[in-house]
Amino acid sequence: MKAIVVTDGAAGAAGMTLLERPEPTAAINDVIVEVHASGYVPTEAGWPSTGRDRSGHDRSPAILGHELAGVVTALGYGTTGLTVGQRVFGISDWHRDGTLAEYVAVESRNLAPLPGDVDFTVGASLPISGLTAWQGLVTHGRLRSGQTVLAHGAAGAVGTMVTQLAREAGAHVIGTGRAADREKALDYGAHEFIDLDNEALEDVGEVDLVFDVIGGDIQARSARLIRAGGTLVTITGPAETRPRDGLAIDFVVESVPAQLVEIVQRVRDGRLRTNIGEVASLDDAVTALNPTTRRTGKTVISVRP
Repeated sequence: MKAIVVTDGAAGAAGMTLLERPEPTAAINDVIVEVHASGYVPTEAGWPSTGRDRSGHDRSPAILGHELAGVVTALGYGTTGLTVGQRVFGISDWHRDGTLAEYVAVESRNLAPLPGDVDFTVGASLPISGLTAWQGLVTHGRLRSGQTVLAHGAAGAVGTMVTQLAREAGAHVIGTGRAADREKALDYGAHEFIDLDNEALEDVGEVDLVFDVIGGDIQARSARLIRAGGTLVTITGPAETRPRDGLAIDFVVESVPAQLVEIVQRVRDGRLRTNIGEVASLDDAVTALNPTTRRTGKTVISVRP
């Protein structure tokens, strides 16, 4: 089968190659999925889990990608809940070969049914971005109606999901980004926007929840804006700065099928819009995954057009 393989995570495009790889086999509780579309996170090639298994052993060359939408073609021993021929989407294991391939082996517990009226490209754009936003706001942030949310990277794949879900929950959303991001962030539902290059972040006043995708100085300045009892949620690693009288929570997104069902239903009924920046074929994936210009939308690889 064709797959995008990384042999050197630090080399960018030079470390990614389209190669022929053996088709995967289904272990206990696995399913084999014929991948129709795969999403990609730009930093993935450098993640420790991309090059090593759970025991720390080198597993290069590794197949990239962890978001997928496709069709189940085989079941491993003991697998329940899914059937051959079923449309599914979700996140594959961080330490196993990924989804930028024609087939992938995935634990069935990480997949949810993909409704027939949702395109595979849309399905592949949702798992990491949608679940990151959902878990940051709902699971960890415990967002409530009437609160104020400061959403960094508000025009990005995660940020647009954060904005929409927070607004649906009844929050007042202040998005941040670069000047060129203002229109997009407001279009996706931000009530206000702060240009971090030219406007003072501190002008937003106190907020209840900060959703941080940047870290560093922006995280530190944001933490000082959180009112008593508020929460800093970050996906950049352990928080370097904590709110004076609140919580700081860092997390790694998990594939939770029940949450995927909630997210895709919102797409179906129009409450949630996807943010897809580019769609490319598997043959053109190496170029698409190493853009020469800045992108704010999700890159999706159409494995089977």
